Amino acid sequence: MAKINTNISLDKDLKKQAVILFKELGLDLSTAISLFLQQSVREQRIPFMIGKNIPNAETVAALEEFKEMKEDKEKYKRYDTCDDMLKDIK
Repeated sequence: MAKINTNISLDKDLKKQAVILFKELGLDLSTAISLFLQQSVREQRIPFMIGKNIPNAETVAALEEFKEMKEDKEKYKRYDTCDDMLKDIK
């Protein structure tokens, strides 16, 4: 199979992180991208799920608690400094 050169634009930090990861996996960046493309063609789709980042139940509960704290500030104790808070919880 004849190979051709292809130019792609990447975020500098993303490329650096990817090169490190793929090196640990025994691959170079070109091989890793080729694997992605081969799998995409084979499956006729992006070979992983793409979707919104949906928070888990614990995160949803924390966000609801934060919302309640903002709406009813008098219900929750407030501190001027971190040291004051730490003294209160000891």
